Amino acid sequence: MRKSIFTILQYSFFLGLGILFVWLSIRKIDHLQWLQIKDALQRARHWLIFPVFILLLLSHYFRALRWKILMEPMGYHPSTFNTFAAVMIGYLVNAGVPRLGEVVKCTLLSRYENVRADRLVGTIVMERAVDLVSLIIVFVLALIFQGHVIGGYVSHSFGKFFTDKTGHASIQKIVIVLAVIITIVGVLFFLLRRFGHIDAVAKIKHVIRGILHGLSSIKFIKHKGIFLFYSVLIWSLYLASTTIGIYALQETAHLGIGGGLTTLAVGSVGMVLTPGGIGAYPLLVAKLMGLYGLNEDTIGNALGWLLWSVQTIIIIGAGVIFSGLFSYHNKRKQNIESRQQYTEQNIDIT
Repeated sequence: MRKSIFTILQYSFFLGLGILFVWLSIRKIDHLQWLQIKDALQRARHWLIFPVFILLLLSHYFRALRWKILMEPMGYHPSTFNTFAAVMIGYLVNAGVPRLGEVVKCTLLSRYENVRADRLVGTIVMERAVDLVSLIIVFVLALIFQGHVIGGYVSHSFGKFFTDKTGHASIQKIVIVLAVIITIVGVLFFLLRRFGHIDAVAKIKHVIRGILHGLSSIKFIKHKGIFLFYSVLIWSLYLASTTIGIYALQETAHLGIGGGLTTLAVGSVGMVLTPGGIGAYPLLVAKLMGLYGLNEDTIGNALGWLLWSVQTIIIIGAGVIFSGLFSYHNKRKQNIESRQQYTEQNIDIT
């Protein structure tokens, strides 16, 4: 019961946050600007949406292949179809309830494959760590190649948090942040050791052990080169799909791959903030277009909502399709294996 209430509260919070971002992105748009947004979308090169669909779907496919590589050191070899289906269904669930999709895809895969869901959680953590490093690299590349556009804004925004009123670095703020992080880690460690005999805490420790076991698998990856290749390929496909999406609007086509790089960096943050990036993704992309000298209320919003809509359609469409195919495929597979076993038994008897 408590878990259900927590899930509802979590969903309500992130959905509310998304609605807030939606309101922030459209609250200043008047009737004339709505007409300009509509006009920009109508004049867009709509045929470019198809390759964006293909590239995004490929990125999810290679993410499934990369996940399989992380499972190999634990002796797990699930089928590519089941792994890909679990990834897409996980994305679909994440669009509604953040982070729940990670649990769901591990549980689904363990249902029809010889894998343990708790150990798969560690591979998910490893994936997220790699994605975080990849996103940081994307931000660094964006600052290097598009620093003349976003450098001043980034330094001004983040610099205020760690500076005092005079504009100098605030040692006090930095120390407070570090102290809070260390305190949180220390308290969690103490609680797990002190109350380890309680069932709920014991279960948490069991999950943590499973996570650590999964994390340790990175040391034993047999195909490190392919894992790195897939990681680079995934983010390259993200960049390519975003850049093609930018070319779709005539007003943003001149931004090219540089604009795609900054849009990917900023948009990725929006995808993390709210379920499926609703509200946050279009808002951040619109603000970014303002830095390029475009009208963020019209062209910025048109591009933001166009890119977000394409990604969301892929997640919902593919997620729903694979939700239906997943069970059908595995039950059919089980029936075929059962018939084969029955046939072999009859042959042995005769």
